[in-house]
Amino acid sequence: MKRMILPCLVAVGIFLATGAVFHLPLQIGAPLEAQSRLQTPVSGGDSLLQLSDRFESVVSKVLPAVVSVDAVKPPKVNTSGKAKPVEESGSGVIVKCDVKAGYYVITNNHVVGQSKNEQITVQLTDGRIFRPTAVYADPESDLAIMAINSPHALPTATLGNSDNAKVGRWVLAVGSPFGLNQSVSHGIISARDRGQVTLGNTIRIKEFLQTDAAINPGSSGGPLIDLNGEVIGINTAIASHNGSNSGVAFSIPSNLVKRVMNQLLQQGTVQRGYLGMQLVVTFDPNDALKLGMDRVRGAMVEKVYPGTPAADCGLRANDVILQVENISIRNENHLINLISSLNPGQNVRMQVWRDRSTATLEAVVGDWAKAQTRFRTDE
Repeated sequence: MKRMILPCLVAVGIFLATGAVFHLPLQIGAPLEAQSRLQTPVSGGDSLLQLSDRFESVVSKVLPAVVSVDAVKPPKVNTSGKAKPVEESGSGVIVKCDVKAGYYVITNNHVVGQSKNEQITVQLTDGRIFRPTAVYADPESDLAIMAINSPHALPTATLGNSDNAKVGRWVLAVGSPFGLNQSVSHGIISARDRGQVTLGNTIRIKEFLQTDAAINPGSSGGPLIDLNGEVIGINTAIASHNGSNSGVAFSIPSNLVKRVMNQLLQQGTVQRGYLGMQLVVTFDPNDALKLGMDRVRGAMVEKVYPGTPAADCGLRANDVILQVENISIRNENHLINLISSLNPGQNVRMQVWRDRSTATLEAVVGDWAKAQTRFRTDE
C-alpha cells in the first residue's frame, strides 16, 4: 500500500465521513514475571510519577497559549458541478516576537492560505474569539504568522532552540485533531532533518523534526513542546496509509520558525539565497561508486542554469557538493536549506567532488526572490 504524506488539517464535513477507527488486539493477561515487574515500585529521581508531574506542569504552562484556527477557503467545484466554500480547521500557538511588539499566532500556511482576514477565526482555550488584523505568509516553508489585537493580556508560549531537540527526547504535541480542541499527546523526537517529505509544489524549505507523538488531521500549526515547556516545532504533516496517525509525523523546527517570523514581521517577506542549479533527487550508492566515492554524501548536481551564481563559479553537472564553508552537506535538502538561509551577496567557499578528487570553488550567493521570474530551480 502506498504511503501518503498529508498536511495535518481538517476539511470540515469530510473527515467525519471518511474517518475510521481501528482497534488493536488487547492482550488480557501478561506473563507473571511481566506482571511482577509492573508492580515493582519505581525509584530514583526520574520516577514515572515525577515524569507525570512534569508533563502536567508543561501542559498547564503552554495549553492556554494554544488556539484552534478555522478558515474559509475559496469555493471549489464538487462532483455535482456546484461551487462550495471549503472550511478548514487547524491549530496555532500565541507568541511574542523580539522584532515587533504585539501578539502573534503561528500556524501553517496550508491552514489559512487563500483566506481573507475576516474568514479566519482564532479561538482561545477560554472561548475568546479573534480575527487576525494581518496575516504574513511564507508558502515556501508552509508558515503563516497572524497578528491579533486584544485589550487584555493574552497567554503566550516561548519558542525554544530546536537544535537542542535531540533524537530520543520526550516531547508533547498539542492541537485540535479531528476538531477536538486542546488535545495533548506525547512521544519522542524520532529523527531530525527529514527532507524527504512531499507536501506540494510551493513548499521548498524542508528540514522537519520527526516525532511519534500522535498528530492527526486538525493538528496543523499546533506546537511541539519539550519538557522545559518551550515550543521546539510547529506540527505540519503526517505519514499515513489512511489519513490518521501511524506514528510518523513532521514538525517545522522552531529555529526556522523564528527566522521566518522575524523576517516576515520586519520586511514582509523572507529573503533567501540561491545558486541556480538542479540537484539529483535520488543520489544512490551506484551513483557514488561510479564517481569514485566510498559512500553517499553531499548533493549531486544534475544541471547548472546559465547566467546564475552556480554557473559563474564553475559548477558543473555531476559535481557533488561536499561542503559549504565548514559545513558538511548530508543530502540535497540539507544543501537547499543551507543556501536558502544565506544572505544574497554573501561569498561562500564550496568543496566539490569532481573527476575522482576534491576541488574548491567560490560563489557569490544570489537573491532567490529576484531569480524566481527567470528560474525555477531546486535551490
